[in-house]
Amino acid sequence: MPGSVYESNLDPGGNNRKKKIEEFSRSSREKLVQSKNKMFSKFTSILQHAVEALAPSLPLQEDFVYHWKAITHYYIETSDDKAPVTDTNIPSHLEQMLDILTQEERERESGETGPCMEYLLHHKILETLYTLGKADCPPGMKQQVLTFYTKLLAHIRQPLLPHINVHRPVQKLVRLCGDVLAAPTENEEIQFLCIVCSKLKQDPYLVNFFLENKSKRPEAKRPTEAGKDNVLDPDTGQSAAMGRADHPEEVAAAASTSSPTNNNNNGNNYNLVTSLLNLTKSPDGRIVVKACEGLMLLVSLPEPAAAKCLTENTGLCELLTDRLVSFYKALPQSMDPLDIETVESVNWGLDVYNLKEDAAIFTGKRPLISFLSWLDYCDQLIKEAQKSAAAVMARNVRERFFVSVMEPQLMQTSEVGILTSTALLNRIIRQVTSEALLQEMIYFLLGEETEPETAATVAQNPLRHRLIEHCDHLSDEISIMTLRLFEQLIQKPNQHVLHSLVLRGLGERNYLENKPQEEREPLENGLPHDAVDLEEDPLFGDDLSPDSRLSGSDWLTSSPPQSPDNSKSDGKTEVHKIVNSFLCLVPDEAKSSYQVEGTGYDTYLRDAHRQFRDYCGVCQRWDWRGNPKPLEKCNLDNPFFEGHFLKVLFDRMGRILDQPYDVNLQVTAVLSKLSMFPHPHLHEYLLDPYINLAPGCRSLFSVIVRVVGDLMLRIQRIPDFTPKLLLVRKRLLGLEPEGINVDHMTLLEGVIVLEEFCKELAAIAFVKYHAASSSSSP
Repeated sequence: MPGSVYESNLDPGGNNRKKKIEEFSRSSREKLVQSKNKMFSKFTSILQHAVEALAPSLPLQEDFVYHWKAITHYYIETSDDKAPVTDTNIPSHLEQMLDILTQEERERESGETGPCMEYLLHHKILETLYTLGKADCPPGMKQQVLTFYTKLLAHIRQPLLPHINVHRPVQKLVRLCGDVLAAPTENEEIQFLCIVCSKLKQDPYLVNFFLENKSKRPEAKRPTEAGKDNVLDPDTGQSAAMGRADHPEEVAAAASTSSPTNNNNNGNNYNLVTSLLNLTKSPDGRIVVKACEGLMLLVSLPEPAAAKCLTENTGLCELLTDRLVSFYKALPQSMDPLDIETVESVNWGLDVYNLKEDAAIFTGKRPLISFLSWLDYCDQLIKEAQKSAAAVMARNVRERFFVSVMEPQLMQTSEVGILTSTALLNRIIRQVTSEALLQEMIYFLLGEETEPETAATVAQNPLRHRLIEHCDHLSDEISIMTLRLFEQLIQKPNQHVLHSLVLRGLGERNYLENKPQEEREPLENGLPHDAVDLEEDPLFGDDLSPDSRLSGSDWLTSSPPQSPDNSKSDGKTEVHKIVNSFLCLVPDEAKSSYQVEGTGYDTYLRDAHRQFRDYCGVCQRWDWRGNPKPLEKCNLDNPFFEGHFLKVLFDRMGRILDQPYDVNLQVTAVLSKLSMFPHPHLHEYLLDPYINLAPGCRSLFSVIVRVVGDLMLRIQRIPDFTPKLLLVRKRLLGLEPEGINVDHMTLLEGVIVLEEFCKELAAIAFVKYHAASSSSSP
């Protein structure tokens, strides 16, 4: 006893040290055992490869079965389930199984199923692997299973998904993808989902295997039914249970892995879309792009059931619009319209950027590019989508983005806000190419009304009315930007734009005078008595003889030209007289282009020819008759209203001598593009100077005539008018340096624009006649 007291006094911490030594010894032994196990595993693997290299090769099926049993034996014999899968032989065995299946297919005729593939299907190997991957046992097994599935579907040429023992486990594995944000298996998940999508793209009908109708699943199965499930067709692997519900435990698995994105359990569940939607939220941009590519493949599938499920039972529409709204709201409240207009186009998925460089160029460039990039994705997705799905997605964008977000911005009273939102809308219009989204955007801007406009109904659609009013805004910047918006809009391949803005008011031709023939002014040579006869004009050669005629009724017809006598009796106007009516409209003392080289009428002819060809290509599918509606069928008694849009344009055109140069350029640009369209009524109303207008009505030509009348009065009051006019023209062309200010600058610039516009209208009229003559000749 004294000894023990002595020992305890000598070493009071002896017991603690003893425990620590024992714990250290125990952990050292465990590490040593683990190290030996790893070494033994590696040695076994090396020995196995050596035996395989030296021993005679086994038949493929025996070799395949050997590798599969080696995997199953691991789970039977190994008690350590914490070691990562990379420390085992499982990846090697799975790789060998893939190689065997690939080799077997190469050695057999196309479409023939070999014994190894039969073994995989009959023994439900993919089902087993799915279970192991779901449990992720050993750690990392889910990654290995995803890789095996991906390579199997990618490397095997024969169709595998029609087999029930393939598409069922594939569908279950799909549910596991995207359930954890930023998971370590994200890369393998997206590769697997994309290969499934590509297989469905090759055989679209297979998508029906991936539409789960949970409402029809029974709560349990009788054992006899489970036994029937195992009776497989040797060629397809399908059974009588293929069309029936899945096992109850699978219902639980699906419920546990379903995403909040898919909250509609009635009808079909489209788990493939749900998993891809979840992966679009990944912080890894590469994963997001691949997920978007997968969605692009799925929306293009032509199966109606899949299209309906896609739009009704998934969050795809919400993803598109919510992200579009988010990017739009991230934009600065005020941006330079020139920056918005000129920023480079960015295709979705190729959005490479440098934050410092973007910020140095202009504030807001980065969020603007992000917005335009996502808009491009939405546009392309809708463009590729099945028709009914595209319509639903486009309508969703209209309601949740255009109406909810953009309309309040366009209707605001702040001039800075109006300018920025209009510039953004202009850029959106320019970028949208999908038919469905373009249609919804146009309905949003202009409304869906088709009946003729009246002065009382111009404000029926508040947004349309506000936008047209902005073409004549107190702010020149807003006017120019809104005019550019409409210029962009009328060039879009959509018939409703022209109908809504101009054609619905011209349908009855009630801009023409409704008088009996005997009450009208006497005609000379088929023309009003005060018309200028310009038959001898030197600009036209023999190819335009006095008998060549043009009117709104025959310029687009495919029938041979009518005889001169008939043309005259019908009141049709000679084309050279139309051309010269525009060319000679501006008085000689107000012309300056002939004194500057390269500004002649011929330059407009070349441009008009190219543009008219393009415009004919845009509207060739539209139901536009070649001839105007016969007058006897027109309701000429109704009062004519030119429409809100033409009214604003004509009002602006009437003030061309008193408004800024840039505004005049934009007004005339819109009017010249409207004149280019091959519609008989539009052509007659805008390009025929000799139509008999009803009282109180005006046409483009009559508006210009009034402007010229005002100009001739003003010229008399300005000394040295012609030299000043020439100087201003040369300055605008950069031929003269800026010097002292010239009096009446706005007026002089307006005169120059007026002269050029008249030459452009003359060129358009000539090109349209020439095109009609060419098409009617044999």
